[in-house]
Amino acid sequence: MRHPFVASTCLVGVIALSACTQKSEAEVERAVQDVLASDQSSLNQIMLRAADPAEAVAYYRTAVAEQPGDIELQRGLARSLIRAEKPQEAMGAWKAVTDNPAASDADRIAYADALIRAGKWDQAEAVLDSIPPTVESYQRYRLEAMIADSNQEWKKADSFYETAAGMTTNPSGVLNNWGYSKLTRGDYAAAEKLFREALGYEPGLFTAKNNLVLARGAQRKYQMPVIDMTQEERAQLLYTLALSAIKQGDVAIGKGLLEDAVDTHPQHFEAASRSLRALESNIRS
Repeated sequence: MRHPFVASTCLVGVIALSACTQKSEAEVERAVQDVLASDQSSLNQIMLRAADPAEAVAYYRTAVAEQPGDIELQRGLARSLIRAEKPQEAMGAWKAVTDNPAASDADRIAYADALIRAGKWDQAEAVLDSIPPTVESYQRYRLEAMIADSNQEWKKADSFYETAAGMTTNPSGVLNNWGYSKLTRGDYAAAEKLFREALGYEPGLFTAKNNLVLARGAQRKYQMPVIDMTQEERAQLLYTLALSAIKQGDVAIGKGLLEDAVDTHPQHFEAASRSLRALESNIRS
């Protein structure tokens, strides 16, 4: 009389065991997928930050071809093309990102950056204008400043540069750009001040050092500024200062600075030597 009960109990047990097995397999599959997704994300980060730019481009090209709708992979390709200094291709890659329904305003700002790098200033301005003014970021204001600069809208440029500088803990790059803007306008004293500020945040930024020397040379300040520099950098900066002096007609001072550049360089300084020979030849003739 008990057999039916035992049979039904066994049947329930089998069903329960089957359900447990199915549940276990589903959990394992999810866990595997989570691990794979985590590994993929980690690999993406490595490719973006540590890999050789050309290797990163090749990796993301393949990944995007295999998963064309994945916006993270599209972003990775666009960023790696920027790192590889391929602005024309990066412009197209960022356009593909912004065409994705999941694209954000940050993506559109990055697209504008790529357009500027490719020399498409009007298109970059149009892209930034399409983004609501409530979207505020360091990157946006930096680009807005550069576009205002290109349009010679100096008050707007100064305002955007100032805002951008206040939105980052390391404004060396934007201060250097702002200083160069002042330099091109002929406001050499203001440019010198901004280059010094940039070097205060990033003492190794050679472009700011070179621009500082240009600003000083334009004011006929031919003494080397008191800043951190290697022996090779000192020679290169002396060369920049020499050319600035010669351009302004201070030929004797320029000649002396060229000689200092040649003597200072730890190896042979061909560019300075060539300029010195040409200058001496012109003086003799």
